[in-house]
This record gives sequence, structure tokens and C-alpha cells, in this order.
Amino acid sequence: MNMAASELRRRSLALERVDSIPANTTVRHVDQLDSETFGAFYDAVTGDHRIADPTPDLEPGEVIVFTDYYRVERE
Repeated sequence: MNMAASELRRRSLALERVDSIPANTTVRHVDQLDSETFGAFYDAVTGDHRIADPTPDLEPGEVIVFTDYYRVERE
């Protein structure tokens, strides 16, 4: 059974704090997030690390730097 792209996007995302990242990893600074994405990211960082309403601007595997490095993971 194949899932449509829209169904995949609706799956939950979460943040995982990481201590180190490979040198070739692309990292976005939190200041590069739009306000909606920043709000979802901040709520996750200060809460249970789940991203309540996944935004189209966060993709599994990417790393965001805030006070620490956080990798976006699919739950």
C-alpha cells in the first residue's frame, strides 16, 4: 500500500537533541525559520519535544541549532 505525500506529512515529528553532527550535515539556525515554524519548534523544545502541528518547513533528518543541536525525527 502506498501512502500519498500528504499522508506522510501528517505523521508526527519530534525533536531529538544531538551532541554532535557529521561535518557534512546542513544545519539551519533557528533565526532562519519563519514565525509559524519557529513557534512549533519552540513549543517542542520547551515541551515534550513533539511537534504538534508539523509544518511544511521542517523535514525529518534536518538539524536545527538553537541552544543545542536538534534533529527533526519522524515518530
